[in-house]
Parts: sequence; structure tokens; C-alpha cells
Amino acid sequence: MEGKTISLSFLFLSLFAIYVSSTSLQYQTLLLHSLPLTQLQSLDFDAQLLSGDGSDLDPDNTLSLQLHHVDLVSPSSFNATPHALFKLRLQRDAYRAKAISDLAAANATVGRRAGKPHAGGRDFSSSVFSGLSQGSGEYFTRIGVGTPPKYVYMVLDTGSDVVWIQCSPCKKCYTQSDPVFDPSKSSSFLGVACGSPLCRRLDSASCSRKKCLYQVSYGDGSFTIGDFSTETLTFRGTRLNNVALGCGHDNEGLFVGAAGLLGLGRGRLSFPTQAGRRFGRKFSYCLVDRSASSRPSYLIFGESAVSRTAVFTPLVNNPKLDTFYYVELTGISVGGARVPAISPSLFKLDAAGDGGVIVDSGTSVTRLTRPAYVALRDAFRMGAKDLKRAPDFSLFDTCFDLSGKTEVKVPTVVMHFRGADVSLPASNYLIPVDSDGTFCFAFAGTMSGLSIIGNIQQQGFRVVFDLAASRLGFAPRGCA
Repeated sequence: MEGKTISLSFLFLSLFAIYVSSTSLQYQTLLLHSLPLTQLQSLDFDAQLLSGDGSDLDPDNTLSLQLHHVDLVSPSSFNATPHALFKLRLQRDAYRAKAISDLAAANATVGRRAGKPHAGGRDFSSSVFSGLSQGSGEYFTRIGVGTPPKYVYMVLDTGSDVVWIQCSPCKKCYTQSDPVFDPSKSSSFLGVACGSPLCRRLDSASCSRKKCLYQVSYGDGSFTIGDFSTETLTFRGTRLNNVALGCGHDNEGLFVGAAGLLGLGRGRLSFPTQAGRRFGRKFSYCLVDRSASSRPSYLIFGESAVSRTAVFTPLVNNPKLDTFYYVELTGISVGGARVPAISPSLFKLDAAGDGGVIVDSGTSVTRLTRPAYVALRDAFRMGAKDLKRAPDFSLFDTCFDLSGKTEVKVPTVVMHFRGADVSLPASNYLIPVDSDGTFCFAFAGTMSGLSIIGNIQQQGFRVVFDLAASRLGFAPRGCA
């Protein structure tokens, strides 16, 4: 079978070579910015962002705020170099991608969520920050929890549903940048009763002393356990009452820095589902290049989340798993030419819930099914044959030595979704991995049937989740 796959790869690559030899490949310029020699360390936060009272509402009743790029620091990574942190980020990313693939495969087999929760109006926006300085491929948002609000960093995750936060008293809590939330000091905190409708939304709720308990387990072995509750969340001047969240007293694993997680998935306990009536079931985010840009990232809920310049593709429903945002990827072009070996069948979501393509905010590197990745990689190598090759780096097998250069020409890459062609900036697929001028092609292959569009490829786009219309959009240059 392996020999047959290699033969087919060579056949399609030959067809691609014949095609491109008779036409001119399309290129774009990549301005080169290597990783910095030293890591910026900062725990500062603009106090103005914490004290908004809603006075910045525009005439259309839209709450907006300027967002700032802030790096969080954990004790284990305080003195680490950007190169080491990037390696750590890729290691964590591999855990996450495998966990997502295992979850999808398990649900295709048994038809229920696995590795997710067990046992347990008007527009508004929120700050989004980079976790790069902790070796994390995730983005953080700043949210007020409780009454009065205590502001904490929380991870944005479109691949999870349950909202949760570390709570005292801790049986075991990991180190976070802010004080651990104390529910006894919040007048709006309310435990969920065992057997209540809200408790029954958990996959298999359990109880202790008539209180509803939750547990969220992740494929890398990390987990959070505690009391299921409702609490007020504040996005600057906008308060949302009675948001269901987990108050975790035992939180262990590979969590880094943030106080908890804001689940942005499609499931019935996710934040978009809970607050859907308030913001019309629409939200969007824009994630900046964390290593090269001082521009802000942002998260918006409500009508203004939908960009007029976005191109949209329909969301695909997976009846076996309601958490992820599935889309239909029909092909990929390199240098203006469709790669022949990348057909829609490689990304098909079958009736059993296996395969498909999801868009995920928490995975860094886009993973494509192995045949699709090999075809894409080989097409890019052919188009970039004049660039000096460098040794492989971590999961990247196509790297280049661009030291001494300030810019290079690279083949264009376009991802073709159903109804939407998304042309990637060069910086979204050829990225620096060290301070010495080494750049790598930022895609990877997976033996899983599930492909994942990661946040490196999403950088600079406003990614629109219009759940009311069951569609997902990409607006280029959306962070301006």
C-alpha cells in the first residue's frame, strides 16, 4: 500500500510539473523577520481595558475596544529563548492535534463525545493576547469573572465547549498569571443543583451533597474537575449573567498561565450557544502574527462580527460530534495551479462521522491527511526549488536557509473551500523557527482522517462564525 501511495504521489507530481512547465507560476514576496534573539517578557496590562463602563458604545450600539498584544510568562519559561519556546509550542501543538483526531475517531466509532466534558442583544468585544512566550500556541482573552469582576486570562478555544476557571480552595491548581478565583467573594456565583436541566446537559453528570459536578478531560491527559455553576462574566462594560461554567478545584496537566478556558465550540454548553440570544449567534476573531506584529488581536460578538469583505463557506454538520466547526475543503493551489493529487475525497466527512476538515483556534499548525500534505509539500518544493534548503525542524520537513536575505519570492498558496477561495499571505505558510534565518513550510501531515486548519494559517484574517446562517467566513487583512 505504501509503494502504491508513493507511486501515485510521483504520478500526480509529474502531472503538476508538466502543467507548471507550460505556464508561469504565481509568486508573492515574503518579507523576512526571524525570531527575536531575546524573549519579550511582560505581565503588564492596560488598566484602561479593565475599567470600561460601556461609554465607548457607538451609535449602532456596538461595543468596541482597542486590543493590545501581551505576552504571558510562566515560571518554567521565563528565561527560555524564542527558539526553545517555539519548539515547546510545537510539542504542545502535537498533543492537541492528536487529541482532536482521537476525539473525532472515537465519536465516529461510538457516536458520543469523548475526551470532552464528562460527569460533569448587543455586540461586545474582548481582548485577545498571545501565549507565545509560554510556548503555547493558544490565544488568550481578558475576562471579568464574578461580582465584582475579577479579571483573568482565559484561553480561547473553538475546539471545546465547557467554560471553566480555576477556583479556590484548590485540591491541585497549576500556576496562573492572576490570583485564583475565589467564588465565596462573588455575590453572583451560584452552584448548579444536581438533577437540574443545566446539570443534565453534561454528558454524564455526577453529584456530591446535591451539587452538580463536572469533569473535562483532554487527550493529552490534562483535566479539570470541580463544581458546575453559573456566574457573571464581564467583557469590559458588557455583563452577561448566569453563564454556566466549571469552577475547577482539581486542575492538572499541560495548562499554561491562563486561569481557565472560554469554550467557543458548537456544543450546547459552549459560550456562543449560551449567549446566542444576546449576540445573534455571531462572533469573529482576528489573530495577529505573534512573532512579527504589534497590531492587536480581537474577539467580537454580535452583528458587527460579520465582515462585509469576508468570503463564506457553509458549515458542515457532524451528527456524531457537535463541538467542532467542520467545513468543506475541495482543493489547494500552489503558484496559481491546482495540485492535481489534492481532491475533495481526501477531506470528505463520511456518514460515520470520520474524516472531514475543521477550523480550530487552538491548534497552531494546519494538519492535512497524509496524501494531501505530501502532494502540497512536493508542489511547494518544486516552486521554491531556487531557495537554499535547511535541515528539518521538529515536525516540519521542508525548511530553508534564508540567512542574509531581507525578502524572497515564494509560490502562492490558495485553499479552496466550497464557495470560498482563501489566498494565504506568504507569512502564513513560510514561518521563522529560529533567530538564524531558518524558515519552514508551516503545514504538516497526519495519519488521521481528520484535517485541521490551524491558527498560523488564520493569522491576519477575520474569521467569522455566523452560526445563525450556518456559515464560516474569512476576511483578508481583517486585523487592520
